[in-house]
Amino acid sequence: MTNSVPMSQSRTIQTHLVLPPDTNHHETIFGGRVLSYIDEIGAITAMKHCNMPVVTASIDSVDFLSSARVGDVLEMEAIVSSTGRTSMEVYVRVQSKNLLTGETKLTTESFLTFVAVEDGKPMPVPGIRPETENEQRLFDSGPARREHRKQRIQMKL
Repeated sequence: MTNSVPMSQSRTIQTHLVLPPDTNHHETIFGGRVLSYIDEIGAITAMKHCNMPVVTASIDSVDFLSSARVGDVLEMEAIVSSTGRTSMEVYVRVQSKNLLTGETKLTTESFLTFVAVEDGKPMPVPGIRPETENEQRLFDSGPARREHRKQRIQMKL
């Protein structure tokens, strides 16, 4: 691993308005649409960290906790939470907000893994340094998530 950088350097925030074409017959957002947003913000976050192109290696977990409805705003925040030699784990948190009532709900949490690539080959990435308590918790729990990913992959073989 090359030198480490503050986790906050990768922090990315996006906002999306939930429109009727984004929703199902219950007028709640399609899970696939949320996954697309998560993958996009995750890739941007990883690229901000390593300053090179990335590919999605895995979507490690996605927890849909509540629904967003037509007219809600999705507020998404992502940060690199752990790094390997060429890989970056990205944590994404999605909240929905009703702009008329002010109600905010945690809708989705996800961990994804991205690999930095150049000419199709994995490239080394910088390590990370946590600066806040929340960042420290994400950082400290990273090795357990990495081990779980390895076990999950081995189970498939």
